[in-house]
Amino acid sequence: MSRVPKVFGKTYTTPRRPFEKERLDQELKLIGEYGLRNKREVWRVKYVLAKIRKSARELLTLDDKDPRRLFGGSALLRRLVRVGVLPEDRMKLDFVLGLKIEDFLERRLQTQVFKLGLARSIHHARVLIRQRHIRVRKQMVNCPGFMVRLDSGKHIELPSHTAPLWVAAPQVAVYTTKKRHSSKGANELIRRCWTIGVFVEIEITSVWVQTTIQRWCLSYPPWTCFFPPVLFRG
Repeated sequence: MSRVPKVFGKTYTTPRRPFEKERLDQELKLIGEYGLRNKREVWRVKYVLAKIRKSARELLTLDDKDPRRLFGGSALLRRLVRVGVLPEDRMKLDFVLGLKIEDFLERRLQTQVFKLGLARSIHHARVLIRQRHIRVRKQMVNCPGFMVRLDSGKHIELPSHTAPLWVAAPQVAVYTTKKRHSSKGANELIRRCWTIGVFVEIEITSVWVQTTIQRWCLSYPPWTCFFPPVLFRG
């Protein structure tokens, strides 16, 4: 049986001017503020916003009693209100032209998880979503760019069997030691401290021991998402 080729539509467009200082600064600020992975995620939201504004402009050119403007405009406004991008008291096509990219980024699942206090940072929220720790209603969602509807915002939660991993851990305790640990002793020390969620600060003079501990940290990636790295002083 021959394979059926899949043809997908365009999801983003690249800027016409690749080196524009104002745009580069704005995109960098959005990436840091909302914990985005790359510029493509910014361009994807911009492309969606551009299509919505284009539809609104086309509807505004029609007559007020035109059936296409009546039905198409009301459907567009209801969809934006349902997502939470447009307030209910501003359900007019004129206000659609005033929408910004921040209005859509605020409704992303990654942003909502951080604002609800389920994650320590915006980047931690992305890790929780990608590792399937976030549930919207009864559905497990692993897409950080998932657009949360207005009625689904209060149903974002952590499963009960995964919450104690980072909720019950203390965040301000500091454990400091000045002893020269061997590689085995240092590994056991870090394992014991990270189990209870304590910051670890060790003074080690041997570069070989530091390398061994760093390899041990890389072998346990889930812990590195919830607790800070080791601070070496040599």
